[in-house]
Amino acid sequence: MRVAYVVVTVLAALMSGFSGAVLLLRAQWIVKLLEEYRVPKSWWTLLGLAKAAGAVGLLVGLFVPVIGVAAGVGLVLYFAGAVVTVARARWYSHIPFPLVYAAPVVGALVLGASV
Repeated sequence: MRVAYVVVTVLAALMSGFSGAVLLLRAQWIVKLLEEYRVPKSWWTLLGLAKAAGAVGLLVGLFVPVIGVAAGVGLVLYFAGAVVTVARARWYSHIPFPLVYAAPVVGALVLGASV
């Protein structure tokens, strides 16, 4: 079970880190979506940093479990907020995307609880 926990946690960290980096680097495709979702530009850097910090926290959590749990809960709340933001913008077909990023985080939390 420990191997599965480590693999899923690293996957969750990589996905969240990628998502944060794309936002921090202002990739054109993500900028376009955030504008369509009406997310204020002043939030973009903080949102990217939150995802990046969550990714680092998941990795640190492999050695300090309480940090991993805090990071995981924070990322789950972040992606839940992303679902609400997408739904408010009426882009219902985009709702699965934040859920795809949240799924390995939830998996890491569940597997971490059983280790």
